[in-house]
Amino acid sequence: MGRVAIVTGGSRGIGEAISLALKDMGVTVAANYAGNDEKAQAFTDRTGIATYKWDVGDHEACLEGCAAVAADLGPVDIVVNNAGITRDGVLQRMSFDDWNDVMRVNLGGCFNMAKATFGGMRERGWGRIVNIGSINGQAGQYGQVNYAAAKSGIHGFTKALAQEGAKYGVTVNAIAPGYIDTDMVAAVPPPVLEKIVAKIPVGRLGQAHEIARGVAFLCSEDAGFVTGSTLSLNGGQHMY
Repeated sequence: MGRVAIVTGGSRGIGEAISLALKDMGVTVAANYAGNDEKAQAFTDRTGIATYKWDVGDHEACLEGCAAVAADLGPVDIVVNNAGITRDGVLQRMSFDDWNDVMRVNLGGCFNMAKATFGGMRERGWGRIVNIGSINGQAGQYGQVNYAAAKSGIHGFTKALAQEGAKYGVTVNAIAPGYIDTDMVAAVPPPVLEKIVAKIPVGRLGQAHEIARGVAFLCSEDAGFVTGSTLSLNGGQHMY
């Protein structure tokens, strides 16, 4: 029987690449999204991957959304927690809502999705959870106390949950991407982007498919001995 995966934020950018990589492995993929219905439909039309809309920061919505996927596609074996938002600003100007929104979605989403699926994985004796962290959760970043804290929290969450899942065949790992050539990074002013690339030893931005390959391995049958790990894919910018 084939595996079923949910990729949060799975219809755009890195999430889209992850969804496609898992599909190429023979996994049945459900791509979660929170925003644009037209773009989600276009993604489904282009890829054949079903999309499901809910806010990963909403606990009840995650429980209901995961149940809907399971009813449609089968029990959920793989979860990739990729969904995330930014509300950048220095602490002096950061509102509580800026802080809380990022923590609720980026870190809270990992808890909500695990809560909805981990029990079933444990009962069936097989599961893969991959959480997308960030180089900025490892090294910090000016103007991102909320984002860096949430992503750092993801790395700790990963290590703790990995210990709970190990004896049940459920692995929990994280990937910490560096600067990837996505729409968000493309919007950075060219002079700033040049400075960023200058700090990356390999001399370029990463590609979404390179992150997706890492996720695909961690979700594979061959990765059963890898758990509690963080795979840093950053071109050597931060060696941790």
